[in-house]
Amino acid sequence: MITIYHLDTSRSERIVWLMEELGLDYKLELNLRQPNGAAPDALKAIHPLGKAPIIRDGDTVLAESGAIVEYIVNRHAGGRLAVPPTAPDYARYLYWIHFAEGSLMSLMIVALVLTRIPGGDKTPAGVRVLDRMQKMLAFVDVELATGPYFVGEPFTAADVMMTFTFTTMRHFLDYDLAPYPNIVAYLARIEARPAYRKAMALAGPKVGT
Repeated sequence: MITIYHLDTSRSERIVWLMEELGLDYKLELNLRQPNGAAPDALKAIHPLGKAPIIRDGDTVLAESGAIVEYIVNRHAGGRLAVPPTAPDYARYLYWIHFAEGSLMSLMIVALVLTRIPGGDKTPAGVRVLDRMQKMLAFVDVELATGPYFVGEPFTAADVMMTFTFTTMRHFLDYDLAPYPNIVAYLARIEARPAYRKAMALAGPKVGT
């Protein structure tokens, strides 16, 4: 059985959600943030970087959201929620599953750091970063107009990777989704999924966080 080392209000909620969507058994170990928001030192005993998510599968210990998602869908789910390399939408699936952290989340982290610095969002660098974020969100909004999910009709692991930036990430970086109606409609579809609701009850942000 896979053990998920979950940090509250963090990207590791993705892995809980994925397991619920797949109907796979797992053990959830919740780790609470320190008063300064950092992960507890106990996670370093599991992985040297001490960052969630981390999973343990027998003798295998694996970190990084994208790597964990691909590991689970390919090793434990027989490719369910993935797109096979022979499928026409395989490239689109790969794009979004990696865009989540490689492009969107990395830019949001930079924006978060700048907004934590007094006046940082008003500096030339801050203005550029926030402008790039708005353009990136507009791009995502247009892309979501082509289907209910990121790879069109089917719900896939790419959706598990992408959703966090529009939901829990906004507890850290406050931004408005109103200008992006396709993203708003997409989130309504996600939030209606029973597996998502169960995962958020188990591993989502606490009310008021």
